[in-house]
Amino acid sequence: MTDRAEAERRSLLLELPADVQAVLREFRTCELTTLSKDGGPITWPVMAVYQPEQGRFLLSTAIGLSQKVAHLRRDPRLSLLFSDPTGSGLADPPAVLVQGDGHVGDDIGTWNEDLRVYHRQAWLRQPMSRTYSFSPIGRYLMGWYFRRLVITLRPARVFWWPVGDFSRTPEVVGPTDVG
Repeated sequence: MTDRAEAERRSLLLELPADVQAVLREFRTCELTTLSKDGGPITWPVMAVYQPEQGRFLLSTAIGLSQKVAHLRRDPRLSLLFSDPTGSGLADPPAVLVQGDGHVGDDIGTWNEDLRVYHRQAWLRQPMSRTYSFSPIGRYLMGWYFRRLVITLRPARVFWWPVGDFSRTPEVVGPTDVG
């Protein structure tokens, strides 16, 4: 990606209204949608780490649950829908849809800088997850889960519906003529 394209994606995230940025920062989960081989949408609940200064979202998947990676490698288009405010502490937040291009590296790891950031966020949002990572038995039984692939989403456009009202026309930042 060129430096200019990178700056545009960072700018896109930084120009979002404060209530939309709060959703991206505070929601505990969102829905990740990739496209299957026949082009149909496949959706999973995931945790996304909002990194506006880097112009991206950080996600991760265990190697044992990597179907989303196969879809992503075939077609990089993906989206994140932030629609359930449970646990966020936000009252009447907008629903937010982020569309863009995903990338997954070839490295399978248990620890690197991206995974450190991801796990720190998971531990803050889901304190019980520490039980599995700090227990020797948990690490042994769940070892496959800690071998992870890092996924990044570079947004192309962001839609939001005030107070989560999907009957309204959404606001949008980014091009509206993207496929």
